Order: sequence, then structure tokens, then C-alpha cells
Amino acid sequence: MPSFQARTTIYDVASRAGVAISTVSRVLNNSSEVADATRTRVLETIEELNYRPQRTAQDLARGGGRMLAVAMPSFTSLFFVEILKGVKDVLKDHGSDLMLCNLGSQEPQATLARFLERGAVAGLIVTSLDPDDEIRRSLVKMQAPVVLIGARDEAFDSIWWDDVAGSRRATEHLISLGHLRIGMIAAHEWSQAHAPRLQGYREALAASGIEYDESLVVRGDTDKHAGFSEEAGAEAMRKLLDLETPPTAVFAASDVQAYGAWSHARSQGLEIPRDLSLMGYDDLKLSHFLGLSSIDQHMHLVGTLAAERLLARMDEVSAPPVDADDRLDTEIETVVIARASTASVA
Repeated sequence: MPSFQARTTIYDVASRAGVAISTVSRVLNNSSEVADATRTRVLETIEELNYRPQRTAQDLARGGGRMLAVAMPSFTSLFFVEILKGVKDVLKDHGSDLMLCNLGSQEPQATLARFLERGAVAGLIVTSLDPDDEIRRSLVKMQAPVVLIGARDEAFDSIWWDDVAGSRRATEHLISLGHLRIGMIAAHEWSQAHAPRLQGYREALAASGIEYDESLVVRGDTDKHAGFSEEAGAEAMRKLLDLETPPTAVFAASDVQAYGAWSHARSQGLEIPRDLSLMGYDDLKLSHFLGLSSIDQHMHLVGTLAAERLLARMDEVSAPPVDADDRLDTEIETVVIARASTASVA
């Protein structure tokens, strides 16, 4: 793959000419809001650097059609479906076409790299992926706006959650109900969310003086969605209930895991929450109807915010890396939603 330096960008032009990126964009689009001297300096710099703006940016400036893309690990997982709904709700009234890139859970960086090699899009939303150096260069080289969801990077607009804090809140909720032996259903280790959610669980235990017991942290054997599945939740609950001393409460690192865990517990004659409290994470729509306590991540809102930011960037003809002072770096605060699946320890 060619290096980022192989192609001159609008940022090189702005830096050499000593102007803002927005000024270069105005010159490219023949805006009357640029002083003649500044316009001349920018045009001379463009010629000196042999800069050729991508057709995508020019089309946007003329109000042409827009091809947007959303890249995420899955389009069937309910968590990502909620985010995608938020994106689609914004785009439906803006005449934009939407392209999907399924990153999968095993080699998401490589999958995104192959997607980017197929050609530029007018804007891209990337969900649950921390860009490595190669991907970062490819995204910048694309010269189109990029919004990250669930990750932070100084080159791009970012909307993210603190999974450590969210998991800590979930565990603290169970502790507040008097539970001392709390199991955790985790995802597979390659999942981006695994480490921070495990960390939050451990921090909450430590803060309450509860000793960490690694036998209480289990995961299912099913690989689908990195272990964030109903099947994996049921398999993990079976392991917890097979312990010599089962937990009195279980924190599942996702709602779909909790659904499977609940089903298995019921098959063993256990009643939630009389015999076992159960806590999820995500607050999917189905959880409202099941009465599952969960951590609300506001996924639909996040999708909406990401799409609105992407459209705004495209209207500015603004591409990464974004200026530090103008970069969106928004944390979505997670909230405990207590329902009927959690109760005080018997």
C-alpha cells in the first residue's frame, strides 16, 4: 500500500500557504469570501505542490450525490443495528446513498484496509475499531470526513463510551443490592470491549473490598460476534451454575448474553431475580419488555450524532485530520437502568 506521503493533501497546501484548511476549500470552490492576495498565494501553492483535489470533494461542494459508508463488526448484532438505525434516520432525508462494510470480529483492521482500497467514499463512519497506524494513514489519505464511534483518535471526530465506568456502574448496582458473589459473563479476549468491561468489574469489587475470583469470570464457547451472543451467554451461565458455589448475581457484558443466560437459568428451574439477579449491558429495546436491568449506552442517539456530524463535515468539504480545536470528542455517559431482573440478595 502506498504511503500517505505519496499524495499531497489539502492539509499540505494549507500548511505551506499559511492558511486554514477552510480557506483552501473556499479557494477550490471559487468562493468570493477570500481576499485576492490570499487566493493568489493558495493557488500558487496548489500549483507548486501539484495538488489535485479528489472528485469526491468537488462533487460535494457542487451539491452532488453523496455515497456514505458505515463500517462496523456486524450488521445483525442488535447493538450495531441500533446504531445503524440512528444513522439511517438522519440520512433518509438527505439524499445520500449508504454503503455497508462488515468488519467482522477477527481481522477488522485488514477488512477495513481492503474496503478502503476499493475507492473513496464521500464520508465514513467507523464503529468499534481503534485505527492502527496503517489504517489511520489510509483514512487520512481518503480525504473524506471520518467519524469514529466507540473509539478515540486525534485525527478524527470521535463519539465514545467509557466502558470501564459503565461496567463499574453495573457491578456497583449489584453490590448495592447486597450481592458479594457476583459472576461475570465476558466476551472473547479479541473483542475491543472485553478488557475495559472486565477492568470495570474488577475495580468495583476492589472498591467494595470484595476479593476477585477468576473462576467467576466465564465466557461461552461460541465465537459468533466475539462471544456477544445468546448462545455464548447460555454456555457461560451453565459454567457459572456448575460451580460448587454459584454466584447470587451475574453481570453479563451485553444484553444478548444476558438473554441466553436467562434462558439457561430458567431451564434449570431458577427464577430471576428470586434465585439469581441478572444484569446486562447495552439496554436494547427488547430489554425494556423483558425487564432486564442494564447499562444504557444510547446507541440510537450515537448513530444520530455520528451521521449529523458526518454530514456537517461534508458540507464544509472538511477531511481528516481535523483541527484539534474543531475536533468532536464526545463521551456518551452510560447510565444504570434498574428493572425487575435485579433484586436484593435473599
